[in-house]
Amino acid sequence: MAPHVCLLLGAILLTTTLAVDNSWHPPDPSAINNLDLNLGSDGVFDFIFDTSLTPDERYGQYNYCNMPHVRRREYVVAPAEYELVYVEILYHYGQPSAGSQMSANTYWQLEEHSPFDLFPVSAFPGTCVFPQITRTGLQDSWQHGHDIYEVYHDLLRFLPDELDQKRMEFRVTNNVITSQVAGMVIGGMYGEGVDVPLHVQRAGIDSLEPQYPCPGGQMLFTGIKDSDSASSELWKSHLEKTKDLLNSLDAISGVPSDADDWHTSYDHYFDNLSSRLCHSKPLPCKRQRPQSNDECITRSQANSVLRLGQWEYSRLFRDAPSSLIASTALYGVFIAELAQHLREQIKLFDQTDRVLYRHNVAHDGSISWILSLLQIKQMVWPGMGAEIVFELYRRKTTSSEKEEGSFFINVMA
Repeated sequence: MAPHVCLLLGAILLTTTLAVDNSWHPPDPSAINNLDLNLGSDGVFDFIFDTSLTPDERYGQYNYCNMPHVRRREYVVAPAEYELVYVEILYHYGQPSAGSQMSANTYWQLEEHSPFDLFPVSAFPGTCVFPQITRTGLQDSWQHGHDIYEVYHDLLRFLPDELDQKRMEFRVTNNVITSQVAGMVIGGMYGEGVDVPLHVQRAGIDSLEPQYPCPGGQMLFTGIKDSDSASSELWKSHLEKTKDLLNSLDAISGVPSDADDWHTSYDHYFDNLSSRLCHSKPLPCKRQRPQSNDECITRSQANSVLRLGQWEYSRLFRDAPSSLIASTALYGVFIAELAQHLREQIKLFDQTDRVLYRHNVAHDGSISWILSLLQIKQMVWPGMGAEIVFELYRRKTTSSEKEEGSFFINVMA
C-alpha cells in the first residue's frame, strides 16, 4: 500500500466464464518481509510516522498517520470511451488515541475523574474509554471526504450535487469510531447538517469488520503465529530474536511479563507508539518521573517496533502460504457482498435510480483481508485513512459491437 496505484484492471464478461488462478503467490521480497534485513535496518523504510501532512512531491509515500488516497491532483481520468458506472470505497478510519492497556504516561488529557471511580485499573487512570478518535483524526476524515467529492463530483461529474440517499450509501461497523468518522467524511463531501442514515450489521455477524464466526478460517489464521505448525516457525523466531527489545519495553511501560497479548506480537506496542508519534506526543516514560533516558522508550526502539509491525502484517496476510485461504474464509462474506453489488450494477447500469456510490468505514484488518485476497505484491500495515477504491467502468460501444466484455473494474489501493 505504498503509492496509491492501480492494482487491477480486468474485464467482467457477462456470459463467458474465465479460468481463475486462485492459488497463493508469494509477495515480492524486501526489507519489510525479510526478517534478517528488517532487524538489521534502522529507520522505518522511509515511511512517515510523525505527521498527517505529506508534501505534494512525496504524495504516494506510505504515511501511517494519513495514508495516500484519491485526490484530484493525482487522479488519472480514464479514456473518453470508458463511462464510470459505480464506485465502492473501503476506508480505514482516521487517527485514534493510543489504546488503554499501557500504564506509562499517556500524554493525553484525563481531567474528568468520577467520585465513583471505585475500580482500580492497571492502565490509563480514570473511567475514559480508549482508544478514541482525536481531533486530528476527525480533521483528516473531513479532508478525505472533501478530496473524494472533488474527484467524483467536481472532476468526473459522477456524484450528484446534493446527497441522494437513494443513490449513495454509507456503512460502518459496530465500533463507534467508524460512525464518528463517517459523519466527518460526509461533512467533507456535502457539508454539515445533512441527515444521513448509516448502515450497520448487528454485532457478532458484521461482515465489514468482520465479526462473523468462522472457526476454520480463524484456525488457519492463528496457526500462522500460534500453532506448532511449520508456518509458525518464522513467527516464533522473530519473537525470540527480539526478546531483549520486548523486555526493555515492558520495563518502561509497566506491561506485566505474563501479559500474553503483549508478547505474542508487536501489535499493542505498535498501536501505542505510532499513535504518540502521529500526534507529536513524547514517547512513553515510566509512570513515575524518569531519572534518566534509560527510563524512556527511545526513537530507535520505537522504529524497531514499527518495522516489526510491518513484518508481522506481511507475514500474516501475504507471506504465509495459508494466508490466502484464511483471508477468503474470514472476509469472504464481504467480498461476496461486493461482488453482488458489481453484478447488480452491470445488470441495472441503464437505470437512473440505481445506487451509484457506497462508502464503507472499516478497520485496518478489513483493508488487510482484501489486500491479502488481491495478493498485493508488497504488504504493509494499512495506516490511518488507508482506502481501497473499486471503480466499475463500461466501455461505450457502437450499435454493431457486442455488449459482452464491456465492463471493467479498476481497483486502487
